[in-house]
Amino acid sequence: MQIRELDLKELYTAYELVSQLRTELSYKDFEDLIYDMRHMEYKMLGIFDKEKLITYAGVAIQTNLYHKRHLYVFDFVTDEKYRGKKYGEMMLEYLIDYSKMGMCQSIVLSSGFAREEAHKFYEKNGFLKKSYLFVKTI
Repeated sequence: MQIRELDLKELYTAYELVSQLRTELSYKDFEDLIYDMRHMEYKMLGIFDKEKLITYAGVAIQTNLYHKRHLYVFDFVTDEKYRGKKYGEMMLEYLIDYSKMGMCQSIVLSSGFAREEAHKFYEKNGFLKKSYLFVKTI
């Protein structure tokens, strides 16, 4: 078992797992967006069992007026075949350490309404619901 940052040569490996979460996202769009997000130092982190990517977290250290310096988790998914086997908790522990090393005050994420199992997981692991997210398509 290994937790490490993925490099750009592993985009397809990352996409295979991320597509379980972002079902509407094509590989081409995924690749384009990953390259666009490099300016914010978006990191692709993964738990691997040998060559198999089991859990993925796409994160970036950010600063704003509300959360101050924080780790924002854009994407967090465990392969559906491995859910319930503590890989998500293992990744959260890693993200806590990563956040501390980055001098962050908190970890922040947004999760959609239909992801009730994910919400239970986050609450069980100490996350609090703090706000609503409003989006207007233009």
